[in-house]
Amino acid sequence: MYRVFESLDALVTVVEEARGVPMTANCVVPRGDVLDLLDDLREAVPGELDDAQDVLDRRDEIVGEAEREAEETRTAAATEAEEMLAEARAEAERLVAEAREEAERTLADARHEADTMIADGRQEYEELTERARHEADRLAEAGRATHDRYVADGQAEQARLVSGTEVVRAAHAEAARIVDTADGEADRLRRECDGYVDAKLAEFEDTLTKALRTVSRGRSQLWKGGSPNGTPATALHGRTGTGMDLID
Repeated sequence: MYRVFESLDALVTVVEEARGVPMTANCVVPRGDVLDLLDDLREAVPGELDDAQDVLDRRDEIVGEAEREAEETRTAAATEAEEMLAEARAEAERLVAEAREEAERTLADARHEADTMIADGRQEYEELTERARHEADRLAEAGRATHDRYVADGQAEQARLVSGTEVVRAAHAEAARIVDTADGEADRLRRECDGYVDAKLAEFEDTLTKALRTVSRGRSQLWKGGSPNGTPATALHGRTGTGMDLID
């Protein structure tokens, strides 16, 4: 094809550079050069035409081959897409399984910690209650001993001062006052002990509430997405998901 273009360009150049015939639009061209160029065109054109005809003859074959290659490409792309989708699904299932295992471990740790805190709280409550009971008994016993001592002292003083009735009444009044004072002190210590135990239990209740809220938020975030088909996910192992079922 380049040879054809070169011959045509050379022929145009020969005509353009030919000497013109005076008084006419004709020109004198060298016959030999023109004939050589025309021979070159005659030799070059058939080959190009044959090539073009070959292309036209093989058009259906080329189109069919292109369609086969396109179909093979589509099939390969579809296969690769299915493989990638299967891998993505497997990866998603693996991540979901890991998340579920992590959630179960977190829940188990939270239950264990809550049970431990409950057990520690009960033990501390029992110890505080026992100490308060012992202290109250001790104060009551001390009050009774003081009362008995003062009563004995009053009786002795009464025996010694039989004639002093005012002194006797004063002794009885003092003894009664001392007993009342001892009873009041015992009541005060018992109230202070109860208040201390109540404050400790309130602190323990606040700690448990925070722990339960943390567990509830974790479980809510885990299950708020629901199941793959759009229905709410059921609670794990029959749990309510609120965190209140951590306490038996």
